[in-house]
Amino acid sequence: MRNRALTIAPLLFAGCEGVQSALAPAGRDAERIANLFWAMVVGGGVVWLIVMAVAVYGARAKHEHSEKLAGRFILWGGVVFPTVTITALLIGGLALLPPTLDLGPDEPRLAVVGEQFWWRARYRQGDQWVEVANELHLPTGRRTAMTLESPDVIHAFWVPSLGGKVDTIPGRTNHIAYEPTRAGTYRGACTEYCGQAHALMAFHVVAEEPAAFETWLAHQAEPATEPTDAEATRGAALFLEHGCGACHAVRGTEAAGVIGPDLTHVGSRAHLGGVLPNDTASLVRFIREPEAIKPDVRMPAFTTLSDAETAAIAHYLEGLR
Repeated sequence: MRNRALTIAPLLFAGCEGVQSALAPAGRDAERIANLFWAMVVGGGVVWLIVMAVAVYGARAKHEHSEKLAGRFILWGGVVFPTVTITALLIGGLALLPPTLDLGPDEPRLAVVGEQFWWRARYRQGDQWVEVANELHLPTGRRTAMTLESPDVIHAFWVPSLGGKVDTIPGRTNHIAYEPTRAGTYRGACTEYCGQAHALMAFHVVAEEPAAFETWLAHQAEPATEPTDAEATRGAALFLEHGCGACHAVRGTEAAGVIGPDLTHVGSRAHLGGVLPNDTASLVRFIREPEAIKPDVRMPAFTTLSDAETAAIAHYLEGLR
């Protein structure tokens, strides 16, 4: 039994760390939520100990108690104590709402749209909107407000390490704000079942210093870089020739699609589709068998392309940084 406990304990505590753990807060709101959780754990543990102590005492008691004492025990232990405890937890939980719902001093400059099965993010940069997919960047020490929408079904936007979660509901605009306190990359997910690829609807949030964030955003607003070698040039031509630009946009080129993710700077993202490492092999696989990666995704499989053509398109996309 002891050996089994020693084996299981590390697995349990491992869930308290990582890039998708609410118990490893890296945001102001996540810290408040984690503090409430630990307060409830401690409070629940104290209540459990009291109940177990009373149960053990009752099982071992050898003499009867007076009716008056029993009545007092029921009143204080069964009415007063639970009422006070639950009220205290309710007050503690409700006290988190005002700071958590605070959107900060600025108007939202980030709009997030949950789609089947990916996340579209639009940043306001000057007089234009800059679009990225499945990878958000947020400045540390600054509260960033977001609007949340959905064009298809209900999704739920949540980054456990940074804060709470909010549903994206068709026909409704919801709001949330995150304030990262520590630089790093944190994993988010959809937590509302939305279809076959629901479990693969992941995304990442890069929290970085404000200056680095502004530099990143300014770069994202620029048009795509021109191909620098023959294979990339051929890949760019094949990208347009086979209709990829009907769904995807690459600013600075003829590709102006709005159905799928904006690929203007896709090569600069750390992940592809939120679930794969962003490298040539993953790009080739996504082009040839998107359904195998995300079931029911709204992208056709380009199986008619030769290996050389697929590799050329992947090489072109990888160079869009």
